[in-house]
Amino acid sequence: MQQPSTASKPRAIAASLGLALAAGGCWLAAVVAIAPLQAGGGGTWLPMAASGARDAPEAAAFNALAFVLPGLLAAALAWRARSAASRLAAWPTRLGWQCVLLSALAFAAQGLLPLDLADLDGTASRGHAVAWTLWWIAFVPGVLLLAAGSWSDASRRATTAALHVVAGLTMLLLAWRIQGLSGQWLATVLWLAWLPLAAVTGKGLARPA
Repeated sequence: MQQPSTASKPRAIAASLGLALAAGGCWLAAVVAIAPLQAGGGGTWLPMAASGARDAPEAAAFNALAFVLPGLLAAALAWRARSAASRLAAWPTRLGWQCVLLSALAFAAQGLLPLDLADLDGTASRGHAVAWTLWWIAFVPGVLLLAAGSWSDASRRATTAALHVVAGLTMLLLAWRIQGLSGQWLATVLWLAWLPLAAVTGKGLARPA
């Protein structure tokens, strides 16, 4: 099976890296420009869901920049990697990127299902909670599968596998064990930091199965 040309690989990496950095830039813009408006300037340290909750100041803009756009940009990155992997990589890599794609779409869904602080047991709040849970639950096995798939690339398998394993286990710790206002922020920062690294290393995983 024919591999991508040498000249096309830098362009593919640059495009994926651009998507990853754009996702981080959108989220950072929401944090710097909008989140401090919440609760008299202390909103950066509220749970992310509260900054985009119904009736919160500039909630729609926050949800668009902090959830929807980063999620869709990450989904585009995962789709590109999944498309390449479907032709060239072993099944753990293909399935891993599929899980990452699902995770990214769930992240975007959090902005479309804003929390209702007046009714935390209502349909809207439950929808947001389901999207949040699906985001990290899909991400963890996704990166662990990518770690398994990276062993087909002898030139970078150790560092790439370690990157994915650390990201997956740290996400599990942050989302599952660290509750309260810091967990959601830290988990999101981890995810956004992982995206550009995955954009660079992920293209190197493309090898014939």
